[in-house]
Amino acid sequence: MMMLTMASAAIAAPAQDTPRLQDGDFVAICGDSITEERIYSVYIQDYLLMCRPAANLRTLQAGWDGEQAPGFQRRMEYDVLTLGPDVATTCYGMNDGGYSPMTAEKGERYRDSQRAIVKTFKENGVRFIVVGSPGCVDSDTFNNNPADAVMYNKTLAEMRDIARDVAKEEGVVFANVYDPMMDVMAKTKARYDRSYHLAGVHGVHPDLNGHLVMAYAFLKALGCDGDIGTITVDMASGHAQATAGHKILSAANGVIEVESSRYPFCFFGDPSKPKSTRGVIEFLPFNEELNRFILAAKNIDADAECKVTWGDAARLYTGADLAKGINLAADFLDNPFSEPFRRCEEVILKQQVFETTLTRRLLHNIPDYLRYVPDAKEDLDNVIEKLCQIDKEMAAASSAGVVPVRHSIKIEITHIRDKGIQ
Repeated sequence: MMMLTMASAAIAAPAQDTPRLQDGDFVAICGDSITEERIYSVYIQDYLLMCRPAANLRTLQAGWDGEQAPGFQRRMEYDVLTLGPDVATTCYGMNDGGYSPMTAEKGERYRDSQRAIVKTFKENGVRFIVVGSPGCVDSDTFNNNPADAVMYNKTLAEMRDIARDVAKEEGVVFANVYDPMMDVMAKTKARYDRSYHLAGVHGVHPDLNGHLVMAYAFLKALGCDGDIGTITVDMASGHAQATAGHKILSAANGVIEVESSRYPFCFFGDPSKPKSTRGVIEFLPFNEELNRFILAAKNIDADAECKVTWGDAARLYTGADLAKGINLAADFLDNPFSEPFRRCEEVILKQQVFETTLTRRLLHNIPDYLRYVPDAKEDLDNVIEKLCQIDKEMAAASSAGVVPVRHSIKIEITHIRDKGIQ
């Protein structure tokens, strides 16, 4: 078990000019009740395990209902640092603003706590730190009063600026959650209607739609490049090749059999409903920036009409489209990875449910036991070690849930324009 060095160590993490996740990193996702909902945190873990921006990543969910930044500053020693993360993200400010207009006192309290959190992470060897801004409240459902929403979003924008400034001063990374949420909220309400909420039915806690926007902001800040993989097919020779994470099993007559250990991110639900991740991807560059699973085909007439079948779905493209490359993840929302993705996510959620108990109750109460029975420290250290081992085992189960997927891609030339050949 990695023990704390808060009092004795003075590890100064270098400025994070080009931060990247490294193989084997352990990522702690910290925040208030929005984090504790285990939605955006699950999406982040989905991505880190299945889309695999680096190998053997591990994730901890450490949200706490109603928490403000000073509260996390006080509890982070036992609740998070005991577990020894290499990477940490924070998302505070929603409660720090007090659901009222901004004041200088609130701003200073938030700024001081954010600075202290970053410094404590550094002192305990956390290599890569992401300071997230708060999101926004819903412009219609917050207090069912648009004027209140305007007021509080102004407060949250000021909290965003403080988080950004602290990150810059401390040489760590800033995740702007607020601006993409505000942007997507306006666009989705225009697309559907004003009752379509992005920040939840009560205006604060997002549904699946808003949590995907939050996950997008954090994954970008974590440096994920979005290259899930590329399958390239030469239609003249029949030869196919694939990038890392994908293996060509066979290729003949336009049919490519692939085995993939790296998944594209998958989306579910009715796009018109907030309890869905599909309604926001039209207005969020998630697929373009984080989820590129490319199929490219060479030696097809540019004007040819081609039918691509992947799993149970088919779409038409031109030869020029295929030469340029199409994003299977964006064009085929129902695909061979959908069910494996769901099954893995269920295991991830079980891990994160345990971690809520682990961080909020079990590890958090260790200082109270030590206060009353200080001579039990050795026994309690053993308990901590066993709890950490249980979390490692649950994380290993989540990772083991990412099983290789065998799938088939079929390319058919259905029509060559201007030549009359079918």
